[in-house]
Amino acid sequence: MSKSTPKAAIIADVKASLGELRCLGSERLVRLGISMTQLHVMHMLERHGELPMSRLAEMLDISMSAVTGLVDRMEERGFVERVRVPEDRRIVLARVTASGRQMLDGVELVRTELIERVLDELDPSQMAAVASAVTSIRTALQAASTDPGSGIGHTHEHLRRD
Repeated sequence: MSKSTPKAAIIADVKASLGELRCLGSERLVRLGISMTQLHVMHMLERHGELPMSRLAEMLDISMSAVTGLVDRMEERGFVERVRVPEDRRIVLARVTASGRQMLDGVELVRTELIERVLDELDPSQMAAVASAVTSIRTALQAASTDPGSGIGHTHEHLRRD
């Protein structure tokens, strides 16, 4: 057995598990008429606050016309809104609305309930092992995100647990 086999198996299991969570979550979103890209935009705006449309296009690596169409559709649904900067009306900011925040809260609730159901299937020793492993992974991610040599490039405050 090579040294990388356990690591490869863990990576495959994590990817498969996250993929399953994504699929279950995306089925609900599709029923609600929300694309994964729209959800991603709402998460980005929630995390970073209001952003200029040009910065949003840059972060998504799409053209201005593409981000304009995307935000148009989201604005029609009431999930985001555009506002002009009073000091420079050429700058248009996108931000999440209360309805968009409510959607994000709902998505998070579904994810939490799903994870709780999965954890309910574990016995106490398995639960302790998972808790320890998740803490170790979060700590390693936190360290990697602040390491300039990691290639990640910025800190992720949401990995910190207070």
